Amino acid sequence: MRLAFSTLGVPGMPVDEVLRLAADSGFHGVELRAHPEEPVHPGLDRAARQRVAAQFAEAGLAPLSVAGYPRMAESGEDAPVLAEVRALLELAHDLGAPYARVFPGGGPDVAEGDANAVRRLRQAAVIAADLGVRVLLETHDSHATGADVTRVLSAVDHPGAGALWDVIHTWRGCEDPAETYRLLAPYLGYVQVKDIASREDLAPLAPGEGVLPLTEVADVLTRATDAQAGAGVEWLCWEYEKRWFPQARELPALLPGVRGHLLGLLAEAA
Repeated sequence: MRLAFSTLGVPGMPVDEVLRLAADSGFHGVELRAHPEEPVHPGLDRAARQRVAAQFAEAGLAPLSVAGYPRMAESGEDAPVLAEVRALLELAHDLGAPYARVFPGGGPDVAEGDANAVRRLRQAAVIAADLGVRVLLETHDSHATGADVTRVLSAVDHPGAGALWDVIHTWRGCEDPAETYRLLAPYLGYVQVKDIASREDLAPLAPGEGVLPLTEVADVLTRATDAQAGAGVEWLCWEYEKRWFPQARELPALLPGVRGHLLGLLAEAA
C-alpha cells in the first residue's frame, strides 16, 4: 500500500516544496487541494498544468487526486455543479491524477439529496470515464457513512464514479470500519486517514495520537487486500486539516513519524 498526504496540511505551499517534502519523507504521492487559494486549481492554464505534471514526473511521485469542492447533492440547478465537476476532472486528467474528489453537500431532505447526487454523478461518471479518471464521492457532511455513499453509488452504477473513505466521518457516524469497507469495497478509490482528540475536539493530530480507529482500518484494508490476492485499496492518504486549524503543529515536522506509524499499522495487520 502506498502513502500520500494532502496539501490541506501545507496551505499555499509551492508545488516544488511539497514534492521535496514528500520525497524526503518517503511518501509516494500527494493529494492536491484544488482551490483558487492553492497553487493547483482548475483555473490553471495548459502551460501551468504541464509544468505541474512535469514536476511530479521529475520527482518520481504520483498526483493521487485533485480534491475539489463540487457538492453533488445540494439543491439547485445541475448545470453549475456539473460545470465545476467537469473542470475538476479535466484538471485531474491534465495532471495525470487518477481521481477527482467531490463532496455530497446535501440538505435536510435526504431523498432530494440522493436524487440530486445520483443524477449528477451519472453524468459526471461518463465525463470522467471519457477522460480516463474517476470521480470519487467522499464520505462527508450529508452522506457521512459508507451506507450513505453506497446508497448513491449503487444507483449511479457506473465505473467512472467511486468512493473516497474519510475515516473521521464514518467514525463520527458510528459505523464500524469493517462495515464501512464491506459497503464501499465495490466503489472504493482510496482512504483518507487522520486523527483527533475526541468527537468534540476536531483539531488535527498526527495519526496514533487520538481516538480514531486506525488500527482497525489498517486491519480491514490489509485483510481485504490479502484475500483478493493483491487487489483492493492501493493508497492511504494522510489528510491533516492545518488550513482549518492554523494553531495546529506544522505538517513537515510530523511527516517522518506519520509515515513510520502508518507503515507500522499496516505491518502489524499483515
